[in-house]
Amino acid sequence: MSKKNNSDKITIFALGGVGEIGKNMYVVQYGNDIVVVDAGLKFPEEDMLGIDIVIPDISYLTENRDKVRGILVTHGHEDHIGGLPYVLKHLNVPIYGTKLTLGLIESKLKEANLLGETKRILINADSVVQMGSIQASFFRTNHSIPDSVGVCLDTPEGTVVHTGDFKFDHTPVNGQYADLHRMAEIGQKGVIALLSDSTNAERPGFTPSESNVGKNLEDIFRKAEQRVVVATFASNIHRVQQVIDAAVATNRKLTVIGRSMVNVVTIASELGYLHIPDGMLIEPEEVNKMAADRVVILSTGSQGEPMSALTRMARNTHRKIDILPGDTVIIAATPIPGNEKYVGRTVDELFRLGAHVIYGGSTTGVHVSGHGSQEELKLMLNLIKPKFFIPIHGEYRMLRQHALLGEQVGIESENIFIVDIGETIEIQNGAARKAGKVPSGNVLIDGLGVGDVGNIVLRDRKLLSQDGILVVVVTLSKQDGTILSGPDIISRGFVYVRESEGLLDEANRIVTNTLHKLMNENVNEWASLKTNVKDALGRFLYEQTRRRPMILPIIMEV
Repeated sequence: MSKKNNSDKITIFALGGVGEIGKNMYVVQYGNDIVVVDAGLKFPEEDMLGIDIVIPDISYLTENRDKVRGILVTHGHEDHIGGLPYVLKHLNVPIYGTKLTLGLIESKLKEANLLGETKRILINADSVVQMGSIQASFFRTNHSIPDSVGVCLDTPEGTVVHTGDFKFDHTPVNGQYADLHRMAEIGQKGVIALLSDSTNAERPGFTPSESNVGKNLEDIFRKAEQRVVVATFASNIHRVQQVIDAAVATNRKLTVIGRSMVNVVTIASELGYLHIPDGMLIEPEEVNKMAADRVVILSTGSQGEPMSALTRMARNTHRKIDILPGDTVIIAATPIPGNEKYVGRTVDELFRLGAHVIYGGSTTGVHVSGHGSQEELKLMLNLIKPKFFIPIHGEYRMLRQHALLGEQVGIESENIFIVDIGETIEIQNGAARKAGKVPSGNVLIDGLGVGDVGNIVLRDRKLLSQDGILVVVVTLSKQDGTILSGPDIISRGFVYVRESEGLLDEANRIVTNTLHKLMNENVNEWASLKTNVKDALGRFLYEQTRRRPMILPIIMEV
């Protein structure tokens, strides 16, 4: 451990993952050493039209790239690893992860052509890594994906613990128990600050064990008279294993569909995290050749995603598999907030096809959360016994509820910090305070564009989606400024031209009169001409239609 310098301090802040679901990224800095925990993505909200994914703004890290010692990854879910291909293009630092986590990351880096130039370091729950003046160690946790760990960062100022996503599952599917002894040991030595998962802070009691789901799946498989389709998160490897086990117990063959599901099943089975008996897997093309009561289809689409395998089956647009009357469809997941209507639409379409649909998440016994509920969050607080507590992961109301739980177990309210993205907590000489802010926010990914779509572009897209566009094309004479042709008005998404000829003729007249008036006043700058045409036409169209289409004047000179 490096010697303490009285001028140095611990600085903790989030670049993602506070007050929202997804794109987790936390930063711990001591002196000239920066350690990053996770680099996730989140999926766009409804008003982010055309955006594919959202990643954190890492401008603070790129400005201080010489201080960044590496990225520690707690587990292999998208909201913790999905931003890595974008982050590593600007910040080539070592990645530390467990065996399965690195396997999933390597698949992403391969797609992004970054595999050869990215240093990847395998760790396990017993590893110790020196990162400048910060020493990182780890402890085993339970989550809905194997190989998840919490992170312990020892600095000369004190120890910071980051739990990652966790629950306390006393009967885990893979037999990997959370290391309570190690957590208690860390707490006994003294922890200056704890960053702890708040996702289920509103849920009382304990989160049920994943092993409960396996028994319920097997019961459903036994009762199903035809094919069984199970949709779940591809990365929920414990759930996938339980589907495999239930299929074996009921003498059914298994086929896997959906790109991400095939990818994760392949990686997890190659690395030994999934155990699939020889001869168990069949190709999708073989499904229709087998007896209906001998088949299980494992699919993506538990969130009703428009292009997912389950959604395409529900719409009869899947190339290889159709849903037949009497099939049993199990949606083994809870909708992420905002996805409820997509899931509901898929369920409706499945019922129309005559399927028996089991949905509703934990209420049907086919899903349990991977996050600890209130009693487990209290247990973590009591094991780690931090001086300062920073709730992380989740919407603001969840962070607030977690803070109340912290007070219940004896943490002073003034020692609990709820921060926004970019807000920093500084810890020095045993005291903590909210300090300034670092650059932070969302970087929007649209196709191959990273960060080139901002609020103005999104505003234009929203306007286009609501009221459409009018393009006004006019050709002027270079010599005397008279109108040589036009105005020609093209409408897209505003009005149907054949039914609005009178409106567009009047719009044409207004454009012509506006241009003549400006020319008589010797106004010939293009910017002024365009602005005046937009203003006059916009006022007229709003008076007539109460709509505000985007108006795009195109003025040419010949």
